[in-house]
Amino acid sequence: MRLPERQLAVLEAASATDERTIDEIAAETGLKPETVTGAAFDLRDEGLCSVVETAAETLGLTDEGRRYVDDGLPETRLYRAGLALDADESAVSMGQVIGEADLDGPEVDIALSNFARKGFGSIDSGELRVDPDADPDADSEAAALAALADGETPDAADAVLEQLDSRGLVDHGESVTRSVTLTDDGVDALMMGIEATETVAQVTPELLASGEWRDVEFSEYNVEADAPTTRGGRKHVLRRTADRVKDVLVGMGFQEMEGPHADSDFWINDCLFMPQDHPARTHWDRFALDVDPMEDIPDELIRRVESAHRDGWGTDGDGYHSPWSEEFAREIALRGHTTSLSMRYLSGIAGAELEPPQRYFSVEKVYRNDTLDPTHLLEFFQIEGWVMAEDLSVRDLMGTFEEFYRQFGITDIRFKPHYNPYTEPSFELFGEHPETGEEIEIGNSGVFREEVTGPLGVDCDVMAWGLALERLAMLTTGAEDIRDLHGTLADIEFLRDAEVSY
Repeated sequence: MRLPERQLAVLEAASATDERTIDEIAAETGLKPETVTGAAFDLRDEGLCSVVETAAETLGLTDEGRRYVDDGLPETRLYRAGLALDADESAVSMGQVIGEADLDGPEVDIALSNFARKGFGSIDSGELRVDPDADPDADSEAAALAALADGETPDAADAVLEQLDSRGLVDHGESVTRSVTLTDDGVDALMMGIEATETVAQVTPELLASGEWRDVEFSEYNVEADAPTTRGGRKHVLRRTADRVKDVLVGMGFQEMEGPHADSDFWINDCLFMPQDHPARTHWDRFALDVDPMEDIPDELIRRVESAHRDGWGTDGDGYHSPWSEEFAREIALRGHTTSLSMRYLSGIAGAELEPPQRYFSVEKVYRNDTLDPTHLLEFFQIEGWVMAEDLSVRDLMGTFEEFYRQFGITDIRFKPHYNPYTEPSFELFGEHPETGEEIEIGNSGVFREEVTGPLGVDCDVMAWGLALERLAMLTTGAEDIRDLHGTLADIEFLRDAEVSY
């Protein structure tokens, strides 16, 4: 019998009475484990050996867990800082102890939530006191992390490991151990003698040129053998969705807008005929910035917008008759919608061509002081767009949406009448989630009121909209939570596998 050298080496290293693992055979033969694995499967196919696979659960450290092995758990650092500040004798300001512990960002909340749980002390009215009898060196969670860092199996109760898992400090995995045993045919083959043959793994230019390829023996490839998973980088699903949106809108004849993320309230809200005492303009809903007010706003435009707010615009306009402050209008905040870009472009200050018909869009980030939930984030991407033309109607707006979403395979858009201070008529858009069947709001739209377009110097119809990029991605990828797409809770496996409609 003739066998390739690597197969013969594995066969000779295997035993008929004892199972030998791939790693043990690799160490004895000097071959790589993956080479031994391939040879063992080839020998199994020839009936010369058997291969048994045993799966076992593994436990390893996450990056955060490794960092705590080196730096100490946040609650332990908080305890030691308290001792250093004599918090075992009298209460010390919590902020002072946190500073002494050099805790930053999420570590502060982690330390505070686990400090009392472990009996390290107490926190009351912003002051911290440590228990001098506590022993952080006997912390079972820290001991388990240290054991894992040393490659050992932690001698810890299941409750401790579950706690570490809930804190995201350990990773559960699965390992497969392969063991090789000689069969009777394998033993017989060895006793009869096996000739080693030199095999060639691949055809080379030299073999082809010399003609030697006709005489050599090529290695066989086992396409069923396990191989390590290799993952390359890829563009984030939201960025790919944004690129697709831009392609679609450019294909529909739109031009892209750009502008500042931090802008004056004048461009963000006042130009939109949003009253200055509107609840959405309070500090509860906007992110105001402590910077100098914006000076470079045309004075004449400010006067026209103020007039629209106070007295209305046109023959039937009435205005709000509510307080209006130029000082407030010039204050800077993070934009809550990209309609601030639309106002800049429609006013002509951004250098846009304003001879109708015109179409403009943007796909940019906006910032809102919302409560986090499956469909809301503090910062997200908005698909802004507007069309300027004569005699526009709601049917034009609805038809634009139907064509846009059809490019993503979404054909069941529903429209609901709505109120906006800046558009009339107005309506919201809803789509059905492909997995849950839930109705999800995906945008808001309407035709700009004369109180918006008039002060800007626009004398024809403008229909506009703000659509949610993340919610479009939810409908196209099947994500059930907006936080699966980006942020600290993002599902990495989902992002690797998610596809964008083309």
